Formats: sequence, structure tokens, C-alpha cells
Amino acid sequence: MYVGRFVVVGPGIGAYRVSSRSFPNRHIVDRSGTLTVAPTPDAPETDNPYIAYNCVRESQGRAVLGNGSHVDPVAEKLDMGYPARDTLATTLLSLDYEKDDYDTPRIAGVVGDDTATVGIVRRDALVVERVEEPTLVATYEADDPRPFDFAATDAAAAAREAYDLEFEHAVCAAGVVVEGDDGPTTSVVNEG
Repeated sequence: MYVGRFVVVGPGIGAYRVSSRSFPNRHIVDRSGTLTVAPTPDAPETDNPYIAYNCVRESQGRAVLGNGSHVDPVAEKLDMGYPARDTLATTLLSLDYEKDDYDTPRIAGVVGDDTATVGIVRRDALVVERVEEPTLVATYEADDPRPFDFAATDAAAAAREAYDLEFEHAVCAAGVVVEGDDGPTTSVVNEG
């Protein structure tokens, strides 16, 4: 099954995976602690504004994960002290779903040491939920947050588990763990 991009978030753990049929020549680059999805050096040129973006960013000891340009304003609002639920709701609502050929939803999550919040805005709905267990939301097919069996306990395992899930067209993945006051620890898998 093809679900497109997805996040899995739960208290202390998160993962983001790029799955793509149209733009598989991408990887995740660590830019001083911010993880960025970017075209690989051999990728064909494109003017598509949705293929490069920050997908994991730290904010106030938490991690923000998502599939587009909304990751930055979510992190910035959290830095200003807004609650995660309000930040996701207002940012996703204001930026709305992507205006591409597929009306691609925007998905995002905020992972803290003992809290997690997940959100999606799609053509027909805005959903933001605080979650107590690993929860998946994807751009297609699985576009309502749902509990998800996710066994990883560290960042490298989270990235690997997300990448290896049997959803079609895996390109790259990121994993993140938030423990105590240390802030997020991240890892990436680039094998697509």
C-alpha cells in the first residue's frame, strides 16, 4: 500500500518517512541539528516547491516533525511558548493542505519527553490530537491519526523501523528520541 509521507509520534519517540513515486531522488541531510529533506546531487531539476523542506527541528527540548514548510513555523511558535496543540492547529490551518495535483495533506507532530501531539490538515478536515502511544498519520490512505505498533526505543531504531515498514516507495527516514532535559537525539536512513 502507498501511503505517501508519514509521521509516527508518541511520548519520547518519533519518526518521519519520505515515500514517493514522483520524486524518489531525495535524502535527509543534518544541518546543525535540523534535518532537511533535499534532492540528491543526481536528482533532475524541478521547480516543485514541495520536495525540499525541514522535516525535523528542535524547539524548547522537543522535536517537531512534518512533511513540509510548516515545520519551521510550528517550531517558532513553540519557541514563543505556545502549547503544542494550539501551535499545530493554527499553523496547519493557516498554511492549509499543499496546492499540488493531489491536494497533499500537511502532517506534523510534536514529541516531548513524556508528551506527544499529532496533526493533519487535508482538503476536508483539520485534526489535532494529543496522543499517549505511538500514533501514525500519513498523507494518503492512513490520513486519520491512529495508534500504531512501533517498537523502537532509540533514534537509530526509529529511523530504521520507519524506513523498513512495508508501505511502498520508501526513499529516506528520520528517527528522533526525546529524553529528559537533553533534547532530541536524531538519526537518518538514506537508502532510497
